[in-house]
Amino acid sequence: MDFSQFLSTPITWWQVLWAIVALLAGWIASRIAKRTVTDLMRHVPTATPAATRFAARFAQYTLLLVGFGLALAFLGANVQPVLAVVIVLVVVAALVLRGVADNFAASVLIATRKPVMVGEEITVEGPDGKPLTGTVIELNSRAVVFTTPDGRTAHVPNSKLLAETLVNNSRHGGRRSEVQVRVERSGTAVDEVVGALVESAAAVEGVHADPAAGVLVTAVSATRITGRVLFWHDAAQGLAVTSDVVAALTAGLAQHGWSSTVTSETVAPPLVPGDPV
Repeated sequence: MDFSQFLSTPITWWQVLWAIVALLAGWIASRIAKRTVTDLMRHVPTATPAATRFAARFAQYTLLLVGFGLALAFLGANVQPVLAVVIVLVVVAALVLRGVADNFAASVLIATRKPVMVGEEITVEGPDGKPLTGTVIELNSRAVVFTTPDGRTAHVPNSKLLAETLVNNSRHGGRRSEVQVRVERSGTAVDEVVGALVESAAAVEGVHADPAAGVLVTAVSATRITGRVLFWHDAAQGLAVTSDVVAALTAGLAQHGWSSTVTSETVAPPLVPGDPV
């Protein structure tokens, strides 16, 4: 093979010396880059060992390739074909690893800014467009993993979590829920009904004393009182506490001899006509 088309002739000792220096500098720089990237990745909580090894080797091989290219350049070689190959490989790698890089970068932001942490309850947009709620069990370099109350495990890509709406139900320290009540009062004063509702809700285990439970009266007629009972509880106990409040309100109203309807589901206001048949 004729190497004259790649190397300039004649090659001087100075060219060889600078080529050797370039190779040594590239090798040393690659070793330093590998250690530096490895140390930096250790400070990223969501970085997996595989991601750490990949980032360190990518930095190492890149600097080795740069040193090799400089050595060829000092020897007078035509490095344009080499540069063309490197550019093509970089573009292909960027296209292939785009999603991985986006999720990894997002994981770094999640680890530093901490919009969500393990053990917190969050709500995100589900695959069907409906809200999906669950408790976070893992944060990794690709996704946030959480379990839903019905036992499903969801993996939300980190980039999607940051790009779309994220509701953290646990960060405030508590969560407010409500149940709707309709009471047939038979002439009983509104304040008496409200007091009974507050007393029954506050007595339920799991309902916070501060902020205290309250009642928002939404409609009053000669025979009926309609309202919303508002109460605070731990985010992880929302369904259980709400169920207990519904039972406690029903029992408390029955003790006063009042006929009532208590539900945790959203119902139409009493003055809104029903749907046409």
